Amino acid sequence: MPETLVLIPGMMCDARVFWHQIIALSGDWPVMVAAPVRGATIEEMAADILTSLPTRFALAGQGMGGNVALEIFRRAPERVSRIALISIAVQAETPQAAAAREERIVAAQAGRLAASLAADVPASSLGPEVARDEIMDMMRDMGLTLGEGVYLRQSRAMQRRPDQQKALRKAMLPALVMCGALDPVTLPRRHQFIAEMLPYGRLQLIDDAGHMPTLEQPEAVTRVLEAWLTEPLLLR
Repeated sequence: MPETLVLIPGMMCDARVFWHQIIALSGDWPVMVAAPVRGATIEEMAADILTSLPTRFALAGQGMGGNVALEIFRRAPERVSRIALISIAVQAETPQAAAAREERIVAAQAGRLAASLAADVPASSLGPEVARDEIMDMMRDMGLTLGEGVYLRQSRAMQRRPDQQKALRKAMLPALVMCGALDPVTLPRRHQFIAEMLPYGRLQLIDDAGHMPTLEQPEAVTRVLEAWLTEPLLLR
């Protein structure tokens, strides 16, 4: 039986961020979506999600979901068959970034959640040739549906996230690192660095995509994930 593919959405995203991939891949692999909506830290979110996962699974995380995926691997490496990290930052948040995030937290607490969501992932972070308005509308709807409480917990978790470079070096499994070739937030060169730290890492840039490649170029992302899922497993 094919291994289950576990998809972990990024900050203030739900299953819709992987909608094309779910539809395209679920005919050949069991797919489950595990959103990190409970817990106040990356570690707590990973522990919560682990309780609902099968014995062994393939793991893909987007944005903050990638940080949670790495923590899941750190806690239960024997259960993860392969890992994919999409649009991710693996180092701890810098003081400058944490201060900027604090301003967005304060705005959300003051009833301006929509403005904070737009500042987290502005339209300028997407590729210039994609349907920006449609994607931004979806991002806004996902965020408002999840609500202020989830926003505050996820924002604090990102402010306090651990440096995960050590976990990368221990990942002796097929590992995919993916980002938009035009991503101005989590830069392609940072993803190259991540791929080089992974013993079996492979970098895949998605042409004409920025920070949300699963929505900007869904067909291309699906093809890359399908190739990753069919790579031979490694004996450990």
